[in-house]
Amino acid sequence: MKTTLRTSLLRAGILGASIVTLSACGGGSANEDVAYVARDVESLYGEAQRRLDGGNTLLAAALFDEVERQHPYSPWARRAQLMSAFSYYIARDYNKSIQNAQRFLSIHPGNKDAPYAYYLIALSYYEQISDVNRDQKITEQAKTALREVNRRFPQTEYAADARLKLDLVDDHLAGKEMEIGRFYQRSGLWLASAIRFRNVVENFETTSHTPEALYRLTESNLAIGLREEAVKYAAVLGANYPGTEWYEKAFELVEDHAAGVQPS
Repeated sequence: MKTTLRTSLLRAGILGASIVTLSACGGGSANEDVAYVARDVESLYGEAQRRLDGGNTLLAAALFDEVERQHPYSPWARRAQLMSAFSYYIARDYNKSIQNAQRFLSIHPGNKDAPYAYYLIALSYYEQISDVNRDQKITEQAKTALREVNRRFPQTEYAADARLKLDLVDDHLAGKEMEIGRFYQRSGLWLASAIRFRNVVENFETTSHTPEALYRLTESNLAIGLREEAVKYAAVLGANYPGTEWYEKAFELVEDHAAGVQPS
């Protein structure tokens, strides 16, 4: 991920002639003091760059912020805003990275580096995605931000990467729906479970969870006495995923139900 970001920054022309070499994890302390000392813009920016090169990313971010504070009308201030967002991202302070990138866009919406700022916002949300056992608000925010990158800049490498990540985000969201649906099944709430599984089939049909969702829909509809619906989902499963374990289980389930065999 960091290699991708470094390459993206270089291509966006943000770093100029410098090459950033980052440590494995962002270092430095968030509370490290950045005392106000008036300095010319080149020296201050250079010091921030050196801190970033050395892996002291939080201090680098603070120094890039200082560039803007001391020299708000300098061309260096624009670059410093985005470099600060980048530094916070590497330091895994994603909220500050998002805030700084959004601020950059509010001041420079048409800047040539705007695509990267949108991409950095999306990455910052994406890196915070948690496992399916947790609330998925961040996952939804990542999806929205990634879609925005793709919508605004469809021909860029940022959009190409965003599209790949959107597939992973959808798979994650579908996994959450499956988890909830299975919980409802275990609780005997068959109608509620069917709603969750149908959401996977209708809105996340390209994900890896669709075959199981179709099987679970067969199972849930049989449980509430909707045999025709169950057969329909089993048929869709067979037409699209023949030979899978989920189709074999669905076929057996429908056959057993027709024969009056109770599920074990």
